Amino acid sequence: MAFNGGSVFLILTFAAVFTAGQGVFGLVTVASQKRRVNRRLQVADRVGGGLSNLVVELRKQRGLNAAGERSGWRWLSDLIVRSGLPFEPRRWTLALAGAGAGGGVAGAFLFHSAVAALAGLGLGASVLPVVFLKVCAARRDKALGAQLPQALDIIVRSLEAGHPVPTSIALVGKEMPDPIGSEFGMAADEIAYGATLSQAVERMSDRCQHPDVDLFAATVRLQERAGGNLTGLLKLNAETVRERHKMRLKIRAASSEGRASALILTAAPFLVALFLQLSSPGFYGEVIHERFIQVGLAVLGVWMGVGNLVMRRMIDMRI
Repeated sequence: MAFNGGSVFLILTFAAVFTAGQGVFGLVTVASQKRRVNRRLQVADRVGGGLSNLVVELRKQRGLNAAGERSGWRWLSDLIVRSGLPFEPRRWTLALAGAGAGGGVAGAFLFHSAVAALAGLGLGASVLPVVFLKVCAARRDKALGAQLPQALDIIVRSLEAGHPVPTSIALVGKEMPDPIGSEFGMAADEIAYGATLSQAVERMSDRCQHPDVDLFAATVRLQERAGGNLTGLLKLNAETVRERHKMRLKIRAASSEGRASALILTAAPFLVALFLQLSSPGFYGEVIHERFIQVGLAVLGVWMGVGNLVMRRMIDMRI
């Protein structure tokens, strides 16, 4: 295949423009990463009045009271703390109202019924926020597992340089981005505020509720009670966390087909029902009041739920 001068010029022009675009994107990305600091440092720059005010403000933003304890429903409080989202009651109330209104409008539009509108209102104000918090918590857990080995490496290098343990933990809070930077920063602030090392690490483990962070907290408690070389223990801890992270990735890759099948099989009936409702509202509307149809749909829903539980047990492998 022969290329003329014009084709070669166009190819070279495209390559030059593509390379320049990649260079600009890389510079912007690196610059934004270097300017990025974790939320704790931002709060520390904004809050005045000393360390006590900083500790209290950080706890309140995580949904905790001034003493660092949870309030309200335990499971909901745990979910809020694990999500890492700033706890702002006024903004969260407006978001709940908006989600409920959106669910009510969607129910009324799709089914043209006041009962459906009320059901959509309830689902939008209760189920959707919980699902959103669960997604945020899962994303944060994944980031914690990926960042923890780097944080442990920083602590190990700092200890080998002769720094005390609180200084090494505070260094992670300054150098690492969220979420690990804020967690270790809060632990360093609590140590400076008067807590012991084991107490601060235990509170961090309670906030994160991540198995790798629990392992780190157990390592610190073991060294504090039994003695030994903390640097060597943390090196072994970091290697263990890396191997566990690799194993999770292998498990996720091995179970990807099952997860995709479960998603498709679960979403297909609802997508088909939504399409039929929009294209031909009378398709189900004319027979939905029949007892046989109602019982049949309920049985199918229960059977689908059982199938989803079985598929979840098949692909939910934990280490």
